[in-house]
Amino acid sequence: MGETTIGQIGLPAEDIGRAVEFYSEKLGLPLLFNTEKMAFFTCGGVRLMLAVPEHEAFASSGSVIYFNTDDIHARTRELQGAGVPFMGEPHMVAKMGNTETWMAFFADTEGNHLALMSEVPADGPAQ
Repeated sequence: MGETTIGQIGLPAEDIGRAVEFYSEKLGLPLLFNTEKMAFFTCGGVRLMLAVPEHEAFASSGSVIYFNTDDIHARTRELQGAGVPFMGEPHMVAKMGNTETWMAFFADTEGNHLALMSEVPADGPAQ
């Protein structure tokens, strides 16, 4: 199969217009193009596809997309200010050696679960 990379991540959406507004206006992802039933964004070289499911088997959310950020606390406050509802505050989920992994979970307008994540030095600014 050779080297494998992620080319695209697909998420279900009930309302493409509402989803485009959330991902472009609130999250700030660049919109590549959209149709009546699909929208494509770019995120760090990976394409994100939002689509009205063609089959009911694809209608439920099953994956969490983790967006990397340098300052999870500032980015959480920024998104909360834009009206993004979070499921709690940023919190440390793991410490490995001198690195702490922090996460903050939220949902999009289509019911998909998303998260911010940040890996910071254990002795650096965590909050």
